[in-house]
Amino acid sequence: MPILLIPVLVVLAVVALIPIGLVQRYRMGVARQRARGWLIAINLLGLSVSMIMFMLAAVVTSIWLHPALVYTIGGLASGFLLGVISLWLTRWEPTADALFFTPNRLLVLAITLVVTARVLFGFWRAWHTWRAGLEDAAWVAAAGVATSMAAGAVVLGYYFVYWLGVRRRLRLQRRVQSARVVSPRQRG
Repeated sequence: MPILLIPVLVVLAVVALIPIGLVQRYRMGVARQRARGWLIAINLLGLSVSMIMFMLAAVVTSIWLHPALVYTIGGLASGFLLGVISLWLTRWEPTADALFFTPNRLLVLAITLVVTARVLFGFWRAWHTWRAGLEDAAWVAAAGVATSMAAGAVVLGYYFVYWLGVRRRLRLQRRVQSARVVSPRQRG
């Protein structure tokens, strides 16, 4: 009997750690960060793979839930727009040897709240669906899968565009620095 409780305790521990993870996500998201080329490349690669797999999942899900693909595309477009806005509002601090940036607190909070609201809504809806037992609707449709996919697409789109912008800004900074180094030598 105690061995059967281990999976339940693991699930409860993960659920209990979600609020802590969200707070830490926000704290790290608004901190001043150094732009590192290798980290940007890893983030962009991971986000690209995630977006491809996410879109494939949306296509497959749309077989049963027709609005899933539409919601996912809409969420991705919204995330792209938020990413562009966030790049405009980011504080950039170029130094002689590095580029530092501080993301906008309001947009990081908005993305964190999207994730939080979706997690809370998912728990609430799943609880009510299981309790009520729907007559004519499938549990998956009742749990709001299409809106969950839209929320996930917003987050993926936001971070993808944001890291593309950080990469672009870092490359621009490196070009400016290399031009400054070359110019004095050409004069002499």
